[in-house]
Amino acid sequence: MILGRVKPLDAILATARKKSLHRTLGAFQLMLFGIGCIIGTGIFVLTAAGAQKAGPGLMLAFVIAGLVCIVAALCYAEIAAMIPVAGSAYTYSYATTGEMLAWTVGWALILEYAIAAAAVSVGWSGYFAGTILNEFFGLELPRWLAAGPLALGGQPGGFINLPAMIIALLVTWLLMVGTSESARVNAVLVAIKVIALTVFIGLTLTSPSFDTDQFNPFLPAGVFGGFGSGVGAVGAAATIFFAYVGFDAVSTAAEETKNPQRNVPIGLVGSLLFCTVFYILVAAGAIGTIGGQPIMGPGGVPFPAGSEALARQCAMPQYAAMLVCSDEALAHVLRQIGFSGIGNALGIAAFLALPSVILVLLFAQTRVFFVMSRDGLLPEGLSKVHPKWRTPYVVTAITGVIVAIGAAFFPVGQLADIANAGTLYAFLMVAVAVMLLRKREPDRKRDFRTPAIWFVGPATVLGCAFLFVNLPTAAMLVLPIWTGIGLLIYFAYSRRNSHLGKGIVEVVDDIEGDGTMIPIDPPRN
Repeated sequence: MILGRVKPLDAILATARKKSLHRTLGAFQLMLFGIGCIIGTGIFVLTAAGAQKAGPGLMLAFVIAGLVCIVAALCYAEIAAMIPVAGSAYTYSYATTGEMLAWTVGWALILEYAIAAAAVSVGWSGYFAGTILNEFFGLELPRWLAAGPLALGGQPGGFINLPAMIIALLVTWLLMVGTSESARVNAVLVAIKVIALTVFIGLTLTSPSFDTDQFNPFLPAGVFGGFGSGVGAVGAAATIFFAYVGFDAVSTAAEETKNPQRNVPIGLVGSLLFCTVFYILVAAGAIGTIGGQPIMGPGGVPFPAGSEALARQCAMPQYAAMLVCSDEALAHVLRQIGFSGIGNALGIAAFLALPSVILVLLFAQTRVFFVMSRDGLLPEGLSKVHPKWRTPYVVTAITGVIVAIGAAFFPVGQLADIANAGTLYAFLMVAVAVMLLRKREPDRKRDFRTPAIWFVGPATVLGCAFLFVNLPTAAMLVLPIWTGIGLLIYFAYSRRNSHLGKGIVEVVDDIEGDGTMIPIDPPRN
């Protein structure tokens, strides 16, 4: 049968041990990886877009997305501690739903991480060219070096986004040198972000400008904006879900984690809870001081975030100072309430912190590539581990170059929604994997057990599906199109080169033993 290739858990663990990555990460470093991705992307990139979709209901959107993430994180915590190998949702699906569906999950993760890393690289370029060069040094980067030529809506004069390309390549080099080194750099960048956002929360929530009337109306676009509209509190939740990809990235690092049975659950749930609280407090401070009402279009529906129509409205004097019109939302808020110097400092913090987001996203994607190659579904040369650095340097270099090219020539646009389509699919499949393993292997050792799996598992599936159908229609269509391309590759190359399909697996009697290559009869399908 086409769905019949299910890889035994013992074989997955044996494969990981025979060709393993170096274990260097602890629980605190894992939590910093999660915080680095979550805080950097959501707060510094999506705050204004979320407010345009939901108004003050952005706070409710954070709660909705956070609730879905909590149940998904509990599923991740159990299965990541139980199967401490690289590959995340791809590996978990391979052990439960079979090879073909696992391929579609891995393929979706590749789309998710690549789009996100390129988009954040472009966002960093904006801070570099605007805040650093322009505001502090009075220099203006030539247009042909600061924007890609393929920007939607036309960005005349753009030839290449050089800063975005350079930062993507620098982060790639850092990951190639070694996970431990990149984790230490990330710890410093996360500290900068946390301090900056703590200052922002303190200044805004205690400011004389803070007024609870700014929260009226709380839901100007309603809770549900309508199927495929992407607006309202739920539409905003579907967009800002992009920001929570950090805890997924933590699970991809399980194979490089010391004591994963203990540290992975701590890193997953800890980073999620920490960042959700920050999201809500920052949103409250921004909206309570300068307001967060969306700019309404025809029929009382908010103009789409990032659209040309919204840009024309923001060019008008009466709208220019609004939160939804700012490219530097948090720095803009502080300038508006009389803290210009601190606002500029926060802009510097964003400039310093966004590379940590790129780092986590590239880290996660290269590990998914690594394990798919190790399974034979992609060329095995991609899974080579450097003898000195002990990192998958080939796939890291290839991934980094592709992301750098994307960042150099393409715009940010509305990529968060597209990335979310793949993310939500992967999270849904993780919940399915946890429930299937509970049924098939109830006696297998679990150092972390998801409480009330009868509720948490289905809640994750339904929550992810619910947010997916509230994405804009164009974003929803990307996933089936991308999946179709992936299936063509699977049937043309991966299926016939799969190690499992050839009947070769690695098994061990216990996790501490050595893997032994044993031929078996290939699956008859």
